[in-house]
Amino acid sequence: MTVPRLIGSITPAAPVATASELLVLLPSLGTTTAVWDGVVAELSRALPHVRILRVDLPGHGASPSTREPFGIADLAEATLRIVDELGGGRFHVAGISLGGTIALELAATHPERLLSLALFCSGSRIGDADGWAERGAEVRRSGTASLVTGSAARWYAPGYLENNPNGQGARGLGTLVEVDDESYALCTDALGRFDRTSSLGGIEVDALLVSGEHDQVTTTASMKAVAEAMPRARFAELPGASHLAPLEKPAEAASLLIGLVHIAGGPSPATPYDTGMAVRRAVLGDAHVDAALGAITPETAAFQDFITRYAWGEIWARTQLSRRERSIATLAALVTGGHEAEIRMHVRAALRNGLSRNDIGEVILHTALYAGLPSANAALAIMRAVFAESDDPESGDDSSHGGD
Repeated sequence: MTVPRLIGSITPAAPVATASELLVLLPSLGTTTAVWDGVVAELSRALPHVRILRVDLPGHGASPSTREPFGIADLAEATLRIVDELGGGRFHVAGISLGGTIALELAATHPERLLSLALFCSGSRIGDADGWAERGAEVRRSGTASLVTGSAARWYAPGYLENNPNGQGARGLGTLVEVDDESYALCTDALGRFDRTSSLGGIEVDALLVSGEHDQVTTTASMKAVAEAMPRARFAELPGASHLAPLEKPAEAASLLIGLVHIAGGPSPATPYDTGMAVRRAVLGDAHVDAALGAITPETAAFQDFITRYAWGEIWARTQLSRRERSIATLAALVTGGHEAEIRMHVRAALRNGLSRNDIGEVILHTALYAGLPSANAALAIMRAVFAESDDPESGDDSSHGGD
């Protein structure tokens, strides 16, 4: 099994410091983050302090396709990686169908990370292994286009498509055709293996379970049973909806989520300094930051406060670029400026932010084209020294702590 790479998008695109809580929304099999569009429009107005992260499944929407088998636990791990890239901490999570199984897996394996859990038209086990195997075989044989008719019947309540001929429902069926066939089939394989029924009694996160009145996949009865098995769960049914209830009834689904977020909300908004310190430690590591703080003098205290609040609490906390992308930009800028004392620290940070050793070498090579060979050559020497120190655990970290 492998952890696939998932891509997310965040609303609003604002620094962590101005939006203290995070809500992660996960879609159903065969759909993209667009399935949440109507809900997000409602949430953004009602919860201005909450950032909303929507994540696409493998081979769906913005997430790349994959050919390697994975499980629901791997999708949960991939989701956590995106959250950690945005600053980490605790968060609310909601998922539809397959997305709900990912959310439930997070609650079962990482309860300390969750503020709340919402399952829409999902469960601790969906269908059976034989049924998912048949679905996967059909897609591998005939593609996702072969599922459009069956999906229309499963996803939507009677009359929904007829009454909304140019709406989200029709667009969703068009999106299904664009999903990567093998990635879809691998998702069915993962669902066929998933069963968290025995874990429900131990999930003590504030939870909301919502069914659609007409859903024949995850029925009202089955979702009620899951809610009753969880110590802190409440149940609701959305009348006139089927398996994609949040798409069909966005205002009602949003209202339920808003109530859950208010009930299970996290701490008060973090200050820029608190946010900056959290991001700084995540990027540079505790050892480096502790050494820098330990070296503060009356003359440097104001500077340390300044870089924590503005460099780390504002710029590095922004979500328009990932931390990996910010490391690339930072290394290129440092090499160009000949800031050798900072290069060592940010080579280490780049490794923490997901760049491989080859990636870092490639960044410096590319920068050499525009910044000049002497600057790049000096940077490569520093890079090699950092890699050698990383291979030798006894060497320690002798980088400067006076700046970042």
